[in-house]
Amino acid sequence: MKRYHILILLICGCAGNKTDHFDGRRYHNYEKTGERGKVQVIKWFFTRDKTPWPTDIPENYGPAPVSRVSSGKLKVTFINHASVLVQADGKNILFDPVWSYRVSPLSFIGPARVKKPGIRFKDLPQIDIVAISHDHYDHMDLPTLLRLKEKFDPFFITLSGCKKRLKTLKSRKIIELDWWQYSKIGKMEIHAVPARHSSGRSLTDRDTTLWGGFVILTSKGPVYFAGDTGYGIHFRMIRKKFGPMRFSMLPIGAYKPRWFMKPVHMNPSDALNAHFVLKSFRSMAIHFGTFPLADEGINEPIREMSVLLNSNRISPTVFIIPVEGVALNIPPL
Repeated sequence: MKRYHILILLICGCAGNKTDHFDGRRYHNYEKTGERGKVQVIKWFFTRDKTPWPTDIPENYGPAPVSRVSSGKLKVTFINHASVLVQADGKNILFDPVWSYRVSPLSFIGPARVKKPGIRFKDLPQIDIVAISHDHYDHMDLPTLLRLKEKFDPFFITLSGCKKRLKTLKSRKIIELDWWQYSKIGKMEIHAVPARHSSGRSLTDRDTTLWGGFVILTSKGPVYFAGDTGYGIHFRMIRKKFGPMRFSMLPIGAYKPRWFMKPVHMNPSDALNAHFVLKSFRSMAIHFGTFPLADEGINEPIREMSVLLNSNRISPTVFIIPVEGVALNIPPL
């Protein structure tokens, strides 16, 4: 194995100790999300008003990304759903990579993608870091992570408790972080930050692992990946700690019905409010148009987002509705 200079600085308590978001057994949000247990899931299942999605959309692969970008540069490529390639200061980072057809514990049932990833897996540049926001199947895709381990042997950075989910990778380069902890790989700091969400990969392990987002400290300003989250006080906390964002990746999909989804999934209006609270120089929508996870239509999030941007006179170059596979060059703060 190559030698790497890694510095991991832990600024919270050790795993297992009670904290303001861990009771010794389960993790909690800073703000209560209300009851979203089995009864509510069953209620949603039997009262769904789901807009039909197409079953398959023709391939629309983008060009192969550049191998790297130099110091100060920031290039961002939306792959689709919540999968994003960020190239900054000579490092290549993949957030929540999913190349699988289905996001489910079973290969024959569960949400299936209607759009191919915007980058072919074989076209990926050398990946240095894979950041995984939580253990839900549409964000932690073990078949994809195994392919990345075999091809690139990157660092895997995830949230507290999630390392046990990654045992099949047989990687010695898995780093767990609690909220407000960070890891330094080379000269790049990657901070784990709060989100308002939940976790679990079965009916019996809910909230036994942590969820969150990430802030990368680039040489020209902080870059924020929100992961999967509802709207909450954590945006103000993140802005207070890191200052205005150079670039933010904010989820806008899987938000209907609001009585069920609002605590843990933002809608376009929430995402725009988060953009303002973060004082983000540029933001980009993620988490839409790939997997039919909720009741809204495939294009409903981007239509609503476009209306909001127009009514608030916000340039589409300031809050970006991305196209899969198209690289964006983000200016410094």
